[in-house]
Amino acid sequence: MMLTEKNKAEAGALLCSKKLFIFDMDGTIYLGGKPFDFAVRYINRLRESGRRVLFFTNNASHDPVFYLEKLSRLGFSPTPEEICTSGNVTAAFLTRKRAGKRVYLVGTRELYRQFAAAGVDMVNDEDGHPDGREADIVVTSFDTSLTYEKLRVGCDFIRHGAEYLSTHPDFNCPTEDGFIPDSGAIAALVTASTGKVPTYFGKPYPETVEMIAEITGETKENMLIFGDRLYTDIATGKRHGITAALVLTGETLLSDVEAASDAEKPDILLPSLAEAETLMFG
Repeated sequence: MMLTEKNKAEAGALLCSKKLFIFDMDGTIYLGGKPFDFAVRYINRLRESGRRVLFFTNNASHDPVFYLEKLSRLGFSPTPEEICTSGNVTAAFLTRKRAGKRVYLVGTRELYRQFAAAGVDMVNDEDGHPDGREADIVVTSFDTSLTYEKLRVGCDFIRHGAEYLSTHPDFNCPTEDGFIPDSGAIAALVTASTGKVPTYFGKPYPETVEMIAEITGETKENMLIFGDRLYTDIATGKRHGITAALVLTGETLLSDVEAASDAEKPDILLPSLAEAETLMFG
């Protein structure tokens, strides 16, 4: 349910009690290349009040440097420490838990370079061409440079026994022109061909919460996550004990929330971040 006059004070008190505010990006603070002015204002007021901000996106088609430049250009004034992606989480898993394993990536050049810079042993070049070695692991992601050849090679490695991972489960990416197929849609295609379901990273999976806690030093009780998706952003909160607030500026409709189970419903439901600013700062 949307906030009523009766529970606005309770929601405002809950928001004010938090120290770390985690923001999804696409559909929450901007749409494509268009920032929500109220989001810029709200985030600035959070910092001014002594609270901390973390921008976390499941969109691994770009690296943190890209998001630093984009968020700066859109007026959010981020620091490098305030930005994290599902690509960071996946790269950390590969280097810490799969050290020395050979990886074939179905992803963008930016994600390829991010993995390579982290020390991952890549068996393909930036365009997806394999180097002749067998892959131990195949990783698929939101690949805006996707080709049939990349899919064919990745599926072939999986059929020959490679472990299958995906950076994030989002089916669609919201843009100012509508939705476009995202990582989950590409993974569904690979699963349909190979019969193998990937291990996912990003939101709402535990590795993401562990990384957020590691890089911020905050406890889950002091965190609040804002997002526009029930199955990623809100699920992150509901599964891991983080207060979850849904905004209706992206993928999710009010009818989706009403149809969701109690376990999937957000702790706070708002039309946009403008209402969060009003609840906290008047």
